[in-house]
Amino acid sequence: MKCSDRKDTLGGTGGIGERCCTGQSGCNWDGTLRNVVTEPIYVQKVYDAVLFNLQGLKTAPNTVFEPRLGCETNIVRIADIRCRKFFNPDNINDNCNLKIKPVTTLSGGQFVKNEDGCDYKVIGPDGTLSERLVWADTQFCDEEEQGTPVFGTQNIEISGAVEIEMDLVVTPCDSNCESMITLSTLVEIAPENNPLVLTNFFEICVPSVFDSAFLPRFTEFCNLDCVIRLATNSIQRDFCLDPRTGELSANLIISLCISCEKKIVVPVQLCVLSTGFTELIPEQPNICPSFPKLFPRQIDENSVGGGGGTGGGSCCKPRSQSTTTDDCNCN
Repeated sequence: MKCSDRKDTLGGTGGIGERCCTGQSGCNWDGTLRNVVTEPIYVQKVYDAVLFNLQGLKTAPNTVFEPRLGCETNIVRIADIRCRKFFNPDNINDNCNLKIKPVTTLSGGQFVKNEDGCDYKVIGPDGTLSERLVWADTQFCDEEEQGTPVFGTQNIEISGAVEIEMDLVVTPCDSNCESMITLSTLVEIAPENNPLVLTNFFEICVPSVFDSAFLPRFTEFCNLDCVIRLATNSIQRDFCLDPRTGELSANLIISLCISCEKKIVVPVQLCVLSTGFTELIPEQPNICPSFPKLFPRQIDENSVGGGGGTGGGSCCKPRSQSTTTDDCNCN
């Protein structure tokens, strides 16, 4: 991690006051092919993917903001109004957390089920059970050396709340001196037992289920952004300010902007070009004379022994070459 070189720090010395930072990946390349080698990796390959953008609206009349304004405060204008997803890091199951749950059914194929009749899920690259096995009769398209189309219906269930912040330029009743104040509130989009539902349809291409050691896997993920505005874009019509208590309520319209992606993936082994393992630069001063490695040495035929080796001679040979113990005197 590297600190930002921005000058508007929070205070302090030694870079502690930096507000932002940039990350380091540990991947460095000098721009030449001198150190580029081929590497086999075992990963999940995307065979087909589709992306959808969905939109929804939520009205929020008489939404009360906090804190209350001072008595007889005049609202000059709205400097900014913004919206973001609410999330409670202390409770991932908080009912107020904004949740996006895609519910998908297939036609022309099906999700593989277990003995209880539930979809059989496997672990995805996110480390959770986020992938489902797909079965379809791919024999006809296998003979054509093409994929088999599968159709689906998707219902996006949205529940939880969004957080709204509004910056107001205000003046006291006895002065023209303007000041800025930030108000905030939570607005529930829908309860979990009665979510807001958006529907769309899709087609996705499935590779062979016969000519593979693995069944295809279906995975999907969504993200949501929100845009907030006054219902009629008028402070006079949409704001209601109680002059006695200073409580402000507003009529709002929330636009929900959702992106969802669906993929068909299969575990495969690929050959890729690589410049080697990542090498991060330690940030703490060295006290120990040496430190352990995080990854084992390379053991392929291009790295062991010979010009590409890192550990001298070895009695290990490529499997395609036969050898005896007398060749290298291994005891």
